[in-house]
Amino acid sequence: MDSNAMNEKIVYTCFCTDVIHEGHMNIIHKAKELGGKLVVGVLCDSEMIRYNKFPIKDFDERIKMVADIPEVDEVIVQDTIMYDKIVEELKPDYVVHGDNWDRPEMQAIRNNIVFLLEKYGGELVEVPYTYSENAKKVDRQIREKLSMPDYRRGRLRKLLELVPIVKTMEAHSGLTGLIVEKTVVVEGEHIDQFDAMWVSSLCDSTEKGKPDIELVDMTSRFRTIDDLMEVTTKPIIFDGDTGGLTEHFGYTVRSLERMGVSAIIIEDKTGLKRNSLFGTEVKQTQDSIENFCRKIAAGKQAQLSEDFMIIARIESLILEQGQEDALKRAHAYVQAGADGIMIHSRKKDPSEILEFCDAFRKEDAKTPIVVVPTSYNVITEDELAAHGVNIVIYANQLLRAAFPAMESVARSILTNHRAKEADDTLLSIKKIITLIDEI
Repeated sequence: MDSNAMNEKIVYTCFCTDVIHEGHMNIIHKAKELGGKLVVGVLCDSEMIRYNKFPIKDFDERIKMVADIPEVDEVIVQDTIMYDKIVEELKPDYVVHGDNWDRPEMQAIRNNIVFLLEKYGGELVEVPYTYSENAKKVDRQIREKLSMPDYRRGRLRKLLELVPIVKTMEAHSGLTGLIVEKTVVVEGEHIDQFDAMWVSSLCDSTEKGKPDIELVDMTSRFRTIDDLMEVTTKPIIFDGDTGGLTEHFGYTVRSLERMGVSAIIIEDKTGLKRNSLFGTEVKQTQDSIENFCRKIAAGKQAQLSEDFMIIARIESLILEQGQEDALKRAHAYVQAGADGIMIHSRKKDPSEILEFCDAFRKEDAKTPIVVVPTSYNVITEDELAAHGVNIVIYANQLLRAAFPAMESVARSILTNHRAKEADDTLLSIKKIITLIDEI
């Protein structure tokens, strides 16, 4: 290699986008003005969903999209949100980035870049963020596309391939959906957010002041889905209770598919549905393996797309029927066509759940396992993933958080005969409104 090539400056920028618009080209042009070799990183899918949003285009398509920009000299994969590996390998003279550092996660990325570059005298070049109407329109179109049923439906299956465990939070309204959609946390250099939403029968019923006994009909429950679909993009897992009559279940599957829901979970119980956390305190009847397998098969036969998932929820541990019964059912349900198994427990100790997962994984390494750690909430996602769990559902925490807060405010106003004393516990209307995107 000649001395000129060895001394050539390296300019680096990273894109995590499905489309190149004028804002990205502004960054490219500024980077070229700095001279030297322009290297552009494309953030990999698994990191993109943790930091930003789910990609619409395949990774190879995003690579080609950037490679087709004439000014780009080289395209590489950036496989972490933070820049440690890239900076260590490239030692770029300049890292070019938009100046959109307003969110905490963006501040963490900026701090990481500056810290790494200062070690050897590299420079962060910040380009004014593009707020043109055209750029806004493109961003809005991407968001709308992400919410479209055909794009959204298959996102859960893709997540199962990309992340160690799918973090799923319940949402029972448009506003709670926005909280799940937009909540991002930063711990040091680690950025995290929820992957999917759970539409709970319990939360749907409670929100309407009704008992959780399948009293709220599907038409009403589908309205909750519509509310969520209009304002969010994350995949939805639907709590289907018992699935109803076998003859009706296929119609439910078709309706959910059409709406863009990713999965339905149905439980192997019959008769009047009662919440599982009551266990044997109330009368609950487990369906026969044969009948429940027929229901699963009917749903799979009615299903039109390859994307949709039917997940079988096993109540054997709830009803104290033991591990052997739970495992027997799990394998039978998979054989009948179930795309996943949810195992449930009301014990505070997660040991029986872990015992099931370990035993199931010895015979079935692929079928997704779903858990709902409501009672055994001491266990972490990493610990669950280590035992083969693929999806964790936080099934009712947002609803449970809202009730005591609202009751406290109501009591405060009644006690003080005015609203002032409650103000310190309330979020401002302005902050709530900022959650809501304008067209």
